[in-house]
Amino acid sequence: MFIFLPVTLVLQHFAKNIQQKNIIILIASLVFYAWGEPKWIFVMLLVAFIDWLAGLYIHSARTKRQAKIGVAAASVTTLGALVVFKYLNFFTGNIDALFHSSIQTNIALPIGISFYTFQALTYVIDVYRGNVKCQKSYLKLLLYVSMFPQLIAGPIVRYSDIEKEINVRRVTYKNISDGITRFVTGLFKKAFFANMLGSVAALYLDGDLKSVTFVQGWIGIISYFFQIYFDFSGYSDMAIGLGKMMGFSFPENFNYPYVSKSITEFWRRWHITLSSFFRDYVYIPLGGNRKHHILNLFIVWVLTGFWHGASWNFMLWGFYYFVLLVLEKKYYGEKLKKLPAFVQRFYTIFAVIIGWIFFYFEDMSNVGRLFKALIGVNGFSAAGDGTYILNRIFLFAAAVIAVTPLASKAVKRLLHFLGRLNHGKEIVQIITIVFQVVTLFICVSCLVGSTYNPFLYFRF
Repeated sequence: MFIFLPVTLVLQHFAKNIQQKNIIILIASLVFYAWGEPKWIFVMLLVAFIDWLAGLYIHSARTKRQAKIGVAAASVTTLGALVVFKYLNFFTGNIDALFHSSIQTNIALPIGISFYTFQALTYVIDVYRGNVKCQKSYLKLLLYVSMFPQLIAGPIVRYSDIEKEINVRRVTYKNISDGITRFVTGLFKKAFFANMLGSVAALYLDGDLKSVTFVQGWIGIISYFFQIYFDFSGYSDMAIGLGKMMGFSFPENFNYPYVSKSITEFWRRWHITLSSFFRDYVYIPLGGNRKHHILNLFIVWVLTGFWHGASWNFMLWGFYYFVLLVLEKKYYGEKLKKLPAFVQRFYTIFAVIIGWIFFYFEDMSNVGRLFKALIGVNGFSAAGDGTYILNRIFLFAAAVIAVTPLASKAVKRLLHFLGRLNHGKEIVQIITIVFQVVTLFICVSCLVGSTYNPFLYFRF
């Protein structure tokens, strides 16, 4: 925030043309990734190179069969890299457990590999489908794959989203101002809400679950329920804000998912770019609603769970949502719509909280222990629980408001009202700048004053 980003933005501002801007962002992106994981940058470079060659081959293919060969080759190599680095340890570990062998591998996971492999692969498939033009410059495709704002934690950006902006884009004062506002909002979600709620969750969920009471268990999992939203949506906001500052329009990734009235609606609002990826590149090609509907859903949700991590709990988490979505579509979905809105929302929130239990614990025995705590097997409460809750009541209240559109709507109405006054434009600009400065100051204070700063999505 204080060296890398300002230097990158200043250099880009003084660049004479779009080619220089692209080179600056590309170099910055490679430096950004190499700073965190220098030895694995070659994986990203190689994936981008293979998919660039595949795009050129598909573009020049004379027959449909040749083009399909290009897509198949790119898919095998791109997904092969993902399988080797993310899932080989899981597969060999399970083989050892089943056959008492000793072939366990220990390959480190390159940061962000799930995001950039998916992005590179969507480019190849879209070239094959004719949705985008073949990119003849490897450096421009590498810029798309490696762009630092969203490289590590999404959203998953398709080549079609920024195809035109790679060649033509204009950064205005409004772009920069809106981008800064979006960035500091996301940073506040992460540094304030996610970190503070995460420390509460860790207090109760990372210890001995056999002694966790009913109250402590629910405090812990509800805190994680908020933490993961603020953490991931915060990173998405920061990415979108950074993109605006550089002239790129990244897709929205969250739309207040915790106000959903069904699980179906929840997944239209949560991690939107991942859901749309599986819909457009897996579910619909398999047949969608036309044939083998249930089987297609099953495949999509097992893959969705597995995408999040190489562990059985993630597959169980995906299967859990598959079951809920099938039940909604086939049995009680229409009945659910007839219930009062608060009942629909309570059902959705409760189902999502239960889902996060599977997501949190890789050790399945801990899943069972927490469920026991949540039904009161270990007692209702312990000394100090009431005081602990009261001391954080404002944090939880603020979190409840922040996961709804209420605050956002109120701010927009206020700014709209102020904008209509005399000198309203200047007033709004001053308020915006004050908000940006104060929010950034609070975020930096939170980061400096706390040692708890987890990055939940590094493994994805």
